Amino acid sequence: MKKLIFLLISFFCLIQCKKNDAIEIVDIKKSVDLNIERFDKLYAAATPKTLPELKNQYPFLFPTQFPDSIWYAKLNDPIFKELNVEVSKQFPDNSKIEDDLEILVSRIKHYFPEEKTPRVITLVNEVLIDKKAFYTNDLILISLDTYLGKNHKFYEPFTEYQKANLEPHQILPDLVTNFAYRKIVPSQDKTLISEMIYYGKLHYLKDLLLPETPNYQKIGYTAIQEKFCVENEFQMWSYLVDEKLLYDNNIKNYQRFIEDGPFTKFYLEIDRESPGRIGQWLGWQIVKSYMENNEVTLDQLLKTEPTVIFNKSKYKPKKQ
Repeated sequence: MKKLIFLLISFFCLIQCKKNDAIEIVDIKKSVDLNIERFDKLYAAATPKTLPELKNQYPFLFPTQFPDSIWYAKLNDPIFKELNVEVSKQFPDNSKIEDDLEILVSRIKHYFPEEKTPRVITLVNEVLIDKKAFYTNDLILISLDTYLGKNHKFYEPFTEYQKANLEPHQILPDLVTNFAYRKIVPSQDKTLISEMIYYGKLHYLKDLLLPETPNYQKIGYTAIQEKFCVENEFQMWSYLVDEKLLYDNNIKNYQRFIEDGPFTKFYLEIDRESPGRIGQWLGWQIVKSYMENNEVTLDQLLKTEPTVIFNKSKYKPKKQ
């Protein structure tokens, strides 16, 4: 009898856990076959004779305001040539990204059936780290020269926190970030809590689209930085509440808690250990709590005002 009672309790606990799980991971089979177009290789191998045909194939990659002399000069630039050599070493073929990209696009088409199957084009873009990856209506563009590994010699001019996300494993999170910008409408009030929840929605989308990716990589942290966030969640949240910052729309709060940086500016002892963008991480936890405590669809979540999400989230971090 005791064994039966134990089994029943375990069964109901399992159901309750499933019900309260904020993230229901759907098993999605691959539904697309992508042809990754290695424009980086095609352009690196181009000559003055073959370049006109390449321009016809990829007119959107050759802005008309620039004369052909620019494109010819680039082909002979020694740094550009070396960049292409390094990209070829790190990505000799498409095996590192093809399967994962196909699963990602399949998941996106599951949750957003209106999305087309995009062309996928890789480039070398002279290490423009603010233009690493784009996911548009029709195109996926990946600048492979921004994913050579944080210790690569080409990244020496960058700060440590900038280098941290110049790794191959950040290609998919970066693509989902860019994709999310098209799907999440920013709130108009610009309070700190609204900005936090905007990014919370963005990272929650990664939970659905990149379920196999570790949480710390979804947000671009290290495992140690994520551990810091988990262990100090109560203290960080209490600071924002006690200082009455949540409904403040001072741009400095965005700079302190949302923008990327070497650390978050609480102006406390914990600053030295904290990663940047703590506001984004806390917003992510609020959105997870909201989804756990409310019966809403993904579409409803993305359209719901941040203050509504916050008020219905029942978010309350526990003191460690």
